[in-house]
Amino acid sequence: MLTPAATMQHRGNTTLREAKPRTVSVVAMSTPLMPLVEAAETVDYAATAFLILCASLVLLMTTPGLALFYGGMTRTKSVLNMMMMSFGAMGVVGIIYVLYGYSMSFGSQDVAGIIANPFEKFGLANTDAIVNPFGYEGYGNVPELAFVGFQLTFAVITVALISGAVADRVKFSTWLVFSALWVTFAYFPIAHMVWGGGLLSGAESSLSALVLGATDGAANVAPIDFAGGTVVHINAGMAGLVLALVVGTRLGFGKVAMRPHNVPLTMIGAGLLWFGWFGFNAGSELAADETAALVWVNTTVATCAAMMGWLLVEKLRDGHATSVGAASGVVAGLVAITPACGALSPLGSIVLGVVAGGLAALAVGLKFRLGYDDSLDVVGVHLVAGLWGTIGAGLLATSTGLFYGGGVDQLIVQVLVALAALVVSGVVTLAIALALKATMGWRVPEDVEVAGIDQSEHAESAYDLVSVGGRMGPGGTGGPAGSRTGDTSKNLEGATS
Repeated sequence: MLTPAATMQHRGNTTLREAKPRTVSVVAMSTPLMPLVEAAETVDYAATAFLILCASLVLLMTTPGLALFYGGMTRTKSVLNMMMMSFGAMGVVGIIYVLYGYSMSFGSQDVAGIIANPFEKFGLANTDAIVNPFGYEGYGNVPELAFVGFQLTFAVITVALISGAVADRVKFSTWLVFSALWVTFAYFPIAHMVWGGGLLSGAESSLSALVLGATDGAANVAPIDFAGGTVVHINAGMAGLVLALVVGTRLGFGKVAMRPHNVPLTMIGAGLLWFGWFGFNAGSELAADETAALVWVNTTVATCAAMMGWLLVEKLRDGHATSVGAASGVVAGLVAITPACGALSPLGSIVLGVVAGGLAALAVGLKFRLGYDDSLDVVGVHLVAGLWGTIGAGLLATSTGLFYGGGVDQLIVQVLVALAALVVSGVVTLAIALALKATMGWRVPEDVEVAGIDQSEHAESAYDLVSVGGRMGPGGTGGPAGSRTGDTSKNLEGATS
């Protein structure tokens, strides 16, 4: 059952909530934060179908969306490993989330505002109820398992995002162990702190309440994180930075060109991410209503603006607007609008997006100046755009933002929450990364890195460009199979010419 604080946080993330009448009385639960809405017996089938569909869209974002996006940007010899890191994260995190991840994130037995009791709902025990995050009679009643599935997909993609920072050079086994440890000690705690009524939520015992006070069991100013600016993007971006520093640079970094091997794959991946992100953002409303419609529009226009902002920076700085830049700008815009999508107007979303695209385009070059090898720009895109989106909500939120006459309180809260997420993610990731470096080791041998990690880690290659057969000529040169040169290569049917 959803905690009282989770219900409260869901209400506080948007400016349209009061459009529906609040008519039901509710019962108190063990967490003394606010009354929990106990749903009526009737399921809202429209909301349930919407939530399941959105969960499936978010799953599409990881595989194949992120796998293709990252895979296309790596070199030919490591593309399978890059894609397998996304698949591996899905396998590990999916199991752990069912075992104790949901309980740690959204259980009702709060532990110091950092986690919930992992054993309360271990193995999804006691999750057969109908829940309601709104507090309106009948509207939005969904099975708790639908909410579990939706949140599971968020945990999966957050871990997978980190992999782009260490492409081409880490052991697959170490990555799998890291995925299990990081989701347990970094993701679940921050998810609980932000969405489950913990220290970074709008609860009475939260950081916001400590700084700006509380009234009637809730912080006077609740943090805005509609769909995961802190939980997903700042969290993953900071983890990517720490891992890149601990693991070290690729051989030849800064000296050898490491260009994307397949830009069309990256473009397809970006398109799938954009499509799936509607499930990510609009789905976080948990019902198909007017707020979800606003979120859909805000997500679209912010992404369009970010893409154009990135391309403008590229054109002014480099003289060219690139395909990879367009794809990266799309992701930067999606990242930035994620925390703020329910609190902004469409015009405000355009402003947020164009700034996000420009900032991220400038930030991706920092790795060469500062010497850290963030292979696929997790830091430049997810951390920078995630920070801007979270803080920008304090400026552009239509009800509490500074630019809309809401004063500085919301901005202060957004900055504090972003900084807290940075610190927690950074410290936890550093501890895990150093422990794994001292035990399992992170790096593959240098000769393996040079030859290609795909063969060493997976005994496969993405492209068989030199095999005989087909219409490839001798040695894979592309000449006619069995051409009039006396060779005995095989044709398409395998017959000898």
